[in-house]
Amino acid sequence: MGLFKRNPFGHILFLKKWLIRIAGTMTHRRYRGFNELKIEGSEVLRSLPDKNVLFVSNHQTYFADVVAMFHVFNASLSGRGDSIKNVGYLWNPKLNLYYVAAKETMKAGLLPKILAYAGSVSIERTWRANGEDVNRQVKMSDISNIGIALDDGWVITFPQGTTRPWKPIRKGTAHIIKRYKPIVVPIVIDGFRRSFDRKGLRIKKKGILQSMEIKQPLEIDYENESVKDIIEKIEYAIEQHPSFLKVIPQAEIEAMEKLNEKRRY
Repeated sequence: MGLFKRNPFGHILFLKKWLIRIAGTMTHRRYRGFNELKIEGSEVLRSLPDKNVLFVSNHQTYFADVVAMFHVFNASLSGRGDSIKNVGYLWNPKLNLYYVAAKETMKAGLLPKILAYAGSVSIERTWRANGEDVNRQVKMSDISNIGIALDDGWVITFPQGTTRPWKPIRKGTAHIIKRYKPIVVPIVIDGFRRSFDRKGLRIKKKGILQSMEIKQPLEIDYENESVKDIIEKIEYAIEQHPSFLKVIPQAEIEAMEKLNEKRRY
């Protein structure tokens, strides 16, 4: 790899590699030390092609979720089975790994800017800006950038667009799937909301069992399935369909809502 070789977004790969190595080493104990991360499905990652893969996941913090995925993906690709033991897997990280994030979030401070360089595909949210509800048109350049990232490698997205549970899937995700026809891999995470603050930067509580389940790719008929069908399929796959609320005690739902309100900045 040339010293100044760049990815399609102009990021120098040598610099990106060292950012991932340093940030990964600094955050490793957040998932194997202060807390423990239980992983299922590492073998699914090793069976995937090198590009045009879209990961869809529920969302619990701004940054801790995706950092954990960087750890799990690289550990799995280096041959570890459902484990991030021994941080040496970061020496040769997957550099064509991206994640979709709100542009305003990735500009809010030095650390988010560093994390953005490590792999963010920043988009302008159409429904929320500066803490206020908005109604904006989707920027075609944002859609195109996600397509560029898929053409180059793997992309992680959180289709609910919020860290609050049980919110609807954004239609844009389904449109991207129909347009670029990626392999779609669902991920279900838990425990991050309890162990980190909402931004996922500060450890709020130690000794929490975090979990990450990587499921088999979804079967999608890109030509014939509607946007609504794909959305519903994703909702079930990441366990955020409204029907899941029927099996959760009402008291637990109310407690989660109160906790979410306390986390709002």
